[in-house]
Amino acid sequence: MIKRSLQKSTYLFSALAVVFIVTFAFANKNESVKPVEVNDAVNPPQQMLPVSLIDELDQRIHAYPQDYEASLLKVFAYIEAGDLETASILLNDLIHKSPEFKLAHLVKGDLLAMQVSPIQGVGRNDILSGFAKAELQTELNKLRDEVNIRLENYHQKLTRQKIPRSLLLMSESVNVAVLIDKSKNRLYVFQRQGDLLPPKLVKDFYVSTGKLRGNKFFRGDLKTPEGVYFVTRWIPDGRLPDKYGIGAFPVNYPNELDIRLGKTGYGIWLHGTTSDSYSRPPLDSEGCVVLPNIDLNAIKHLVTPGKTPMIIAESLEWVDYTTWSSLREDVLVSLEKWRSDWQSLDVDKYLDHYADNFWSGGHNIRSWRARKKIVSRSKKYQKIKLNDISLFAYPDSATQENIVVARFHQSYQSNNYKSDMDKRLYLEKNKEGWKIIFEGK
Repeated sequence: MIKRSLQKSTYLFSALAVVFIVTFAFANKNESVKPVEVNDAVNPPQQMLPVSLIDELDQRIHAYPQDYEASLLKVFAYIEAGDLETASILLNDLIHKSPEFKLAHLVKGDLLAMQVSPIQGVGRNDILSGFAKAELQTELNKLRDEVNIRLENYHQKLTRQKIPRSLLLMSESVNVAVLIDKSKNRLYVFQRQGDLLPPKLVKDFYVSTGKLRGNKFFRGDLKTPEGVYFVTRWIPDGRLPDKYGIGAFPVNYPNELDIRLGKTGYGIWLHGTTSDSYSRPPLDSEGCVVLPNIDLNAIKHLVTPGKTPMIIAESLEWVDYTTWSSLREDVLVSLEKWRSDWQSLDVDKYLDHYADNFWSGGHNIRSWRARKKIVSRSKKYQKIKLNDISLFAYPDSATQENIVVARFHQSYQSNNYKSDMDKRLYLEKNKEGWKIIFEGK
């Protein structure tokens, strides 16, 4: 009886670390649920078959109901998604079906321990270390190995995936992202699958683009721009000529970077086709992206003005999971360091995050530094919180390949000022790391 109680205590205080191991296995850091299954995204449309982790595991369980490993992995996925209620229900069912499955008991203890405090590894916590003898530690080491082996296959599967490099992180408020590959005349709709896992491809369509190839630079050049843009509104067909079809989603061209680079023009939209035509030739617009009406109607309910990004590239870059995860983590670390240094009241460390070519409104780097140093003198404390973070890498090109657009909600509080706002940063990587080249709302 004492031995059984000891084992239950072990489960209680050691299992939480399974979550951390799952996190690492799925994405090196704090990952969430449902990775995307993408086969050969280098040559996408017909070969890209997005299958979520949950769907794949359900298929395994349906084909073989006694696949208890799949059942446990499904529990892990719901834990990572933060849906502990569903995870607990599934876990209780698994334990009922397979009471001898030790890892299932560990995770059961995991869910209970999450209500107390986190631990640093399987069996590595102050409470358990007080009475865990060598024999118990050996058993825990074996369970650690088992967890790693079971999850390794899924980690390797993720590393074999091809993911659009531009979609580094979609926040909770960004349900979908629209990507256009001009070289393939293809539009892709990706859906968010959690905080930190690759997005899921849900639809792709043929589109028409500008009559001339290349990146738009001047008004009337008949080219479709390339960059990271955001849908600004929806214009229904009743307010538009027939040439725009069932409606249009304007985007914010020229954006802050376009203006900085001297680009001109306006009125870049994602819109439909005339009522008497299904589609248009590949190179047929004055710079807009033109989608057949039936396809625009199929996705218009997914697009949220003010939130949905529309990323346009001459050729989309598809990367493996390791490359995607590494770039994403690199930018997140830099963003957190900026927040932390700003909060610390060390104005020099904070200003070191800004590039020499920085601009913001009427400020350049010199006036920005001067202003921030003056403001900092009155500060006794600062608290800065960032949430709803999205990261979108600029399409690969000669001048913009190392730029990432960060969008987030910022809460600021100090002894003499308080604010809440949505903010946008453009970060550019140089030999010193990621530096902010633009900051604005």
